[in-house]
Amino acid sequence: MLNLFAALAAWNTPAFNDALKRELESAGPAALSLQQSLSASSYALDDGCTVMVIGVGEEPGLIRARVGVFFHGIIAGCSCADDPTPVEPQQEYVELEVAIDRHSAAATITPTGD
Repeated sequence: MLNLFAALAAWNTPAFNDALKRELESAGPAALSLQQSLSASSYALDDGCTVMVIGVGEEPGLIRARVGVFFHGIIAGCSCADDPTPVEPQQEYVELEVAIDRHSAAATITPTGD
């Protein structure tokens, strides 16, 4: 499970968006469920991603954030000499909902489906 301690510590301060962005960008594709969110490729690359915070809110016990994630994927082919599969990384984008527990900093990340 992903813990977002810096984001939780920065809640209700001007530094929250930057702290959340930094922690999510360093988490990696597996923690952000990027593999399940592919639309133009078949394998999410671990070459970094860019996160933008779309909106944040709070409810009892939780901080909820909606974020957009730009990342790269590739179409995995057979690597044969005559394989027509493009080998260039493909730009991907997904919107995620991040729910941060206000007591433990444990985060639940789910694609929004939009």
